[in-house]
Amino acid sequence: MLYVTHDVTAMLQQGENIFGVILGNGIFNQDLQCAWDFNKAPWRDNPRVILQIHITYDDGSEETVLTGPDWKVTTGPIVFDATRSGEHYDARKELPGWSSTGYDDSAWTQAQPAQAPKGVMQSQMLPPIKVTRTLKPVAVNEVQPGVFVFDMGQNFTGWPRLKVSGPAGTEIVLKYAEKVDSKGGIDQSDIAVLVKGREFQTDRYTLKGAGEETWEPRFTYHGFRWIEVRGFPGKPTLESIEGRVVHTSFESRGAFRCSNELINKIQECTLWSYVSNFHGYPTDCPHREKCGWTGDAQCVVETGLYNFNAENAYEKWMLDFKHEQRDTGAVPCIMPTGGWGYEWGSGLCWDSAYLVIPWAIYLYRGDKRVLEQNYEGMKRYVDFVTREKVDRRGLVDFGLGDWVPPFGDASDYTAPVRYSASGFYYQDAVILANAAKLLGKPDDSEKYTKLAEKIKKAINHLYYDKISGLYAGGTQTALGAALYQDFVEPSQRRKVARQLVAEIKQAKWRINAGLIGIKHIMLALNAMDRNDVAFRMATQTTFPSWGWWIEQGATTLWENWDGTSSRNHIMMGSISTWFYEALAGIRPAPDQPGFKHVVIRPSFIKDLDWVETEHQTNHGPVRVSWQRGRRKLTLIVSLPVNATGTIHIPCSAPEKIEENGITLTAVEGVRDIVAKKGAATFTVGSGTYTFEWPEE
Repeated sequence: MLYVTHDVTAMLQQGENIFGVILGNGIFNQDLQCAWDFNKAPWRDNPRVILQIHITYDDGSEETVLTGPDWKVTTGPIVFDATRSGEHYDARKELPGWSSTGYDDSAWTQAQPAQAPKGVMQSQMLPPIKVTRTLKPVAVNEVQPGVFVFDMGQNFTGWPRLKVSGPAGTEIVLKYAEKVDSKGGIDQSDIAVLVKGREFQTDRYTLKGAGEETWEPRFTYHGFRWIEVRGFPGKPTLESIEGRVVHTSFESRGAFRCSNELINKIQECTLWSYVSNFHGYPTDCPHREKCGWTGDAQCVVETGLYNFNAENAYEKWMLDFKHEQRDTGAVPCIMPTGGWGYEWGSGLCWDSAYLVIPWAIYLYRGDKRVLEQNYEGMKRYVDFVTREKVDRRGLVDFGLGDWVPPFGDASDYTAPVRYSASGFYYQDAVILANAAKLLGKPDDSEKYTKLAEKIKKAINHLYYDKISGLYAGGTQTALGAALYQDFVEPSQRRKVARQLVAEIKQAKWRINAGLIGIKHIMLALNAMDRNDVAFRMATQTTFPSWGWWIEQGATTLWENWDGTSSRNHIMMGSISTWFYEALAGIRPAPDQPGFKHVVIRPSFIKDLDWVETEHQTNHGPVRVSWQRGRRKLTLIVSLPVNATGTIHIPCSAPEKIEENGITLTAVEGVRDIVAKKGAATFTVGSGTYTFEWPEE
């Protein structure tokens, strides 16, 4: 049970003070029938409150005020609220001054003691959900008599703020969607299919008839771009509605821009989808499901950490894994869950979030506490798979695979589930071995190192053809996974990389992968120094591609390449990680995590003129920018105090590289210069450096 502490000193006044609380259902009490059985969750009950007010006076004395039967309760204008349905507000039932001194509460009833929810009380560690900005609509159209549709110009998560005047008792119905039909009316057909028995993404406001009234919901949120308004007295204007953007209130940690506007737009869409899908925990979509699908989250954890201070929110989510893990070691595919997701949807490609995310937090933030907190659960999960799911080949074959490829059905995976799941099984064993070594558990480290080698051998035996250099039929997904998850024998990596490039060329430089494959493909190409190929994929505008989405008017990332189902999904957002790690070239060094030592290896793509990037590490900001001039390249690097960096420059002769007009070999603080394979590598300390060299 998470509690929140607020400093209310500034709100107090001399003399009498009143504390008022409004309770909503939230996730705690979802009675809406849905595909994931949250209405059957064992914790479900009516909302209740426990409150302690701690007061320290100027003279040092203290007083504590507690909730109890001396408090009073009543109902109010919020007559219905549900996270997936909406909120109904009857302004005629407002209680003016109810939380102010002097209010007459004689008609209220005494509060009744309630059974506390089960669990241990602990402080909430993640940032609160807040309104972070306000959007103005770009258009409003009357699509039928009395039916108005507002276009907010941006797909986002939150709610509207309504301004209206009219007779008391007038009911306004607001309905939300991320698509419109051919006549301009809203279309919920793709997102309202998994909930039953009540209106979906619909709010209702009843006027009190007292001049201009302003209202916005409190206990629901929606994913939408368009708002249908019915029952509005008169005709609304663009001033009648505002969009309130709502999500977990992360601070920004990064910024990326380049000379290619399509890339910039993809980055912008990624950021919108990321924040839209973080409301206390990472979700798949903000409307149809609002579920914490583990596969979606593990694919974009690096994107989250590059762009936002999301680590505390992820750490909290890892505690959800700890609480939902069964005694067997099994975990569900959605987190949290009311009991659904252990039998369908779970599997290595999804469940591995329990290992991938803690390791990413360690690598990108340098904080091993999350590994310490979750190590036993991570170990229990891998042991569960080894004990109950391994087949006679030493591999695993359960759960979802490379979800929603561009062609065929969502489950027409571009690689066999046994192959994809076993790749994650191998990756998990490697992570666990490394975590055990880091935490001083040598026996465990040896055990899981041996397990990883066993899995690797089994994958290569069953799926790799040494003659052709192909894995599992040679799809983009299969080849990308082999290189990214690193179960290719070193002597075979170049051959496999060539086959990956050939497969992409065969597809006319377009994507043929789902959420698992696309991350592996792009980051594998980066690891193999083939970002020229990755860039061609990233900048396609024909189907299937991110650019095709934008050509269709997307302002967020979609779930399916063809635009069906959700149009605000984050799972393809690993592309932003590629922007940072390939185009800007910023990566943490595994042996000095948290960017204590920074690896800087930009890709100077011929079709790019410049890149500008900043990432706020725990040590301070790392800034990398580069630009192409007349027959020369300029790279500017800034490293924070007490950090060091290894810089890679594609110049075969270090003596041709200058830093602020001084030959590299003469620059103070530059050391360990190595020229190899047409590139120079060297180490620098903190500070700002400007390097120039002739483009080769």
